[in-house]
This record gives sequence, C-alpha cells and structure tokens, in this order.
Amino acid sequence: MEKNVKISMLNQFYGKLLTQKQYEMIDDYYNNDLSLSEIAENNHITRQAVRDILKKGEKKLFEYEEKLMFMRRTLNQEKKIEKVLAELTKIQKNDSDKQVANVLEHIKKELNCLI
Repeated sequence: MEKNVKISMLNQFYGKLLTQKQYEMIDDYYNNDLSLSEIAENNHITRQAVRDILKKGEKKLFEYEEKLMFMRRTLNQEKKIEKVLAELTKIQKNDSDKQVANVLEHIKKELNCLI
C-alpha cells in the first residue's frame, strides 16, 4: 500500500488520539492535498514547524497501528467478507431453489453492510 494512502487511513483510525494540530495538519497534507507552505501560512508557523508536526504525528500513527493493529484487522476482515460474498454468489448462480436463493441474497446484503 502506498505510504500516503496508509497514513491517510491510519489518520482515520487513530487521528483523534493525536493532538488537534497533528490531526488537522495530517488531514490537510494527505487528504486535502495542501502543501507544507500552504499549511504553514494557514497556521501562521514556519514550513519546518509543519514538517516537524507531520513527522511526529505520522510516527504516532504508526506506533498506534503497531500496538493495536485495528487497520490490519479491518482490512483482513474485509478481504474475508469479500471471499465469502464471492462464494455465496457462486452457490446462488448454481442453485435453482428460490428459497435458498432468497436466503443467500439476504446473507449477501448483511455481509455487504460490514464492508
């Protein structure tokens, strides 16, 4: 996974554990595509200060993920659900019983809500 995407996702999972400034600057840099200079100007600080805040925030995000592994677990769970959905679709296509097809469709809808 690309580093920028990973940091953006980590910020969604753990961002509220960061300081308000770290959270906002990471959001501006990775999600709103603002440059260091733009963020610095908006916050009335130097470009270097923005960079330092970003680096500290990124480090914290990676530490949280290393300890808690929420993002890894969530991504693994989504992959497993997608595999189950694919299998259900195969069964649904090969089975002609309408009652079974209705049950499978209901299960697929429920699983889709988890993704």
